[in-house]
Amino acid sequence: MLRVSVPGPSEPPITGHLAMGEEPGRPDAITVDSRTLRRGGRPWFPVMGEFHFARYPAAEWREELLKVRAGGVTAVATYVFWNLHEERRGRYDWNGDRDLRRWVTTCAEAGLDVVVRVGPWGHGESRNGGFPDWLLAEDCVPRTDDPRYLALVRPFFAQIGLQLRGLTRPDGGPIVGVQLENELYDQPGHLLTLKRLAKESGIDAPLWTATGWGHAQLPPDEVIPLFGGYAEAAWDTPHDGWPRQSRAHYFFGPGRDDDSIGADLRGDGPSGADESHLERYPFATCELGGGMYTSYHRRPIVAAADVAALSLVKLGSGSVWQGYYMYHGGSQKIGELSTLQESHATGYPNDCPVINYDFQAPLGESGQFRESYFRLRLQHLWLASDGADLAPMTLTMPPDAPADTADRTALRWCVRSDGRSGFLFVNNHQPVETLPAHEGVQFTVTLGGRDLVVPRRPVTVPSGAHFVWPLARPVGASTLLTASAQPLCTLAGPVVVLAQVAGIPVELTFDGATVAAIDGPGAGDHGGEPVIVTRDGHDVVVSGLHPGPRCLLRVTAADGSVAHVLVLDEESAFTASRAQAWGGDRLILSPRPAVVDGDRLVLYGGGGCGHVPDGGGQAGDRLRVFPALTAADDSPHAATDGVFGVIELPVPEAGPVAAVSEQVAAAGPPRRTVIDAKSGRASAPADADFDDAAVYRVTVPADLLDGDDEVLLRLDWTGDVGRAFIGGRLIADQYWHGEPWEIGLRRFRRQFLEHGAVELRLLPFPKDVPVYVSPQVRSGKEILELREATFVPVPRTTLTI
Repeated sequence: MLRVSVPGPSEPPITGHLAMGEEPGRPDAITVDSRTLRRGGRPWFPVMGEFHFARYPAAEWREELLKVRAGGVTAVATYVFWNLHEERRGRYDWNGDRDLRRWVTTCAEAGLDVVVRVGPWGHGESRNGGFPDWLLAEDCVPRTDDPRYLALVRPFFAQIGLQLRGLTRPDGGPIVGVQLENELYDQPGHLLTLKRLAKESGIDAPLWTATGWGHAQLPPDEVIPLFGGYAEAAWDTPHDGWPRQSRAHYFFGPGRDDDSIGADLRGDGPSGADESHLERYPFATCELGGGMYTSYHRRPIVAAADVAALSLVKLGSGSVWQGYYMYHGGSQKIGELSTLQESHATGYPNDCPVINYDFQAPLGESGQFRESYFRLRLQHLWLASDGADLAPMTLTMPPDAPADTADRTALRWCVRSDGRSGFLFVNNHQPVETLPAHEGVQFTVTLGGRDLVVPRRPVTVPSGAHFVWPLARPVGASTLLTASAQPLCTLAGPVVVLAQVAGIPVELTFDGATVAAIDGPGAGDHGGEPVIVTRDGHDVVVSGLHPGPRCLLRVTAADGSVAHVLVLDEESAFTASRAQAWGGDRLILSPRPAVVDGDRLVLYGGGGCGHVPDGGGQAGDRLRVFPALTAADDSPHAATDGVFGVIELPVPEAGPVAAVSEQVAAAGPPRRTVIDAKSGRASAPADADFDDAAVYRVTVPADLLDGDDEVLLRLDWTGDVGRAFIGGRLIADQYWHGEPWEIGLRRFRRQFLEHGAVELRLLPFPKDVPVYVSPQVRSGKEILELREATFVPVPRTTLTI
């Protein structure tokens, strides 16, 4: 039996000390105290995803932002890279993909808040960290209060202020936060100067932030320190193993800092474990790894479960602001004067691809839906319903919590609670080092003066499982004391939706004093076996549940009111989204990614698009809707599946087709490995090295891009570095790391009309090169192979809702 005793309500938070926020009397006012963000006087739990506007085609922004919102993200963060807007001194470019104003306006139209990371230095794997080359040639000390440097910053900030005019909160705009600089750990006075300059330039927001990792010294009470955590680190050395610091992110605990982020650039900075000063600020994040980029010397694969488990651990540990980097991948720009990626050539320790910034993110470089998108959406649906209750809750660690990050035997768990209600978090997953299953697991949580035992019968927590279970949570006027199922959302009704996790049997325990009756599956015409409802002292226990579309319980409270509990199986839960559709608050289970666009529901993929975990989009696809539609809903309603209505989906005509590829030239002699003298790391091939690359020509059929849907060119290959060209222009590249290379073709429609083909230049993977790739894909041989090239249409099916 695993036990923890939760203390009563915590001490009140510190208030009124932070130099930010809006007047509390204002409608929708954003305020902040030492523990919680509030909006309109109510606790507020933002979910923020990083998406760089200038690294994505402006014509597709709206569509991609709607995907972001559909994933449960409520705010978008973006860098404003100086070198993209003033590559030549005094010549500003805010046009096309660089149009910051259009971006912020489009975010607002999509119903998303905005956080702008104004720099001036940003990093983000951008050349010079985002500084233009000309700035580094100036006689000044960047990133300090050197007056010569500030004289250069002022006009740039003034330009940003002009772009954002009328889009700040006082004007009804969506900008809720501003981040100053990035990874600046020893210049608190300079950060305060930047805040003043930003305000003078018209850049303003209720929340001001700065990155706090690396034991950063920040101006007290002037900015909220934001933290991060990654499952892998492309900036680490090419050692054959998992980055040491990444382990910490899979253990619950009060610690916030990760001094490995930016350590390759920081050098010898502040150190120490004392985080007592952070008690003045809410636990907020901006860089929970949505994936990881590939540097030339280190190319990890980040699995979806790695991302989801890390995110869940931060929620359990006390986060009140989930921020992902990246949530949506993109493509580096090529400037007028140079390429704009981080590289050894610019003095940085990592060589990054010239264009690729996919980041293995939940939404990819060409808008691909990844498995991590659906895993994170499970958490975000829950936060949309319960985030306001979770935010003020504090962490309680069990007395037998693992003592250090080398422990792979103790089960990792914790409780967040306000002393009356709460959530139990469990994580039995971490990358690389598989954790063992735990048998005979049972928790006793002393909460509000009573012992809550979950589940009543011990269970096995499988290896890889990670989940959250509710404690003393409302179901209408009744109280659900415990449930061995994860909360998904609460629909109007109310209907509390839970999801089975990791195959663990679902058991619900209610406070008997709040319940008059519980009717289970089998009542009415839904079929199935009735559940087992028993009284155990003062409690009512529901067992024998078979999660799925039929598993709906009717809970009649002691006061006669009625609520429901719907328990989904895990597979169905991964397909779940919530929307105002067909005149009501509905849960939609879709085998294809579903995105609401006004009065339409857009479904992506079909015909084996491979965008969802099971490669959905096959014949017989069905959309399941709860509550089920009726004739009065003016929609298809003939079929049902349990308590769900069913809409049969058409199978799109276009499916994947083999591409015609022709090898034009064989690879020349192997490239000699070059080691960068400054970093001691392997350098990426130079342009001249591609003269000896294997060359393939992939013909693009003239009618392939006739419609508006995306078409991916998917390349199954093995090698070192690949580059793709149209008419001699570089359009995409990849450092091979074991995953297929996908190139979105829609944005190059005009070039294909002229040239009709993609030219691929592929280099073989050098033997014995000091480069890390994930063990499951590396071979240790010098190899180059293009096994298959496929065109994968991503059709859209639209339903009126």
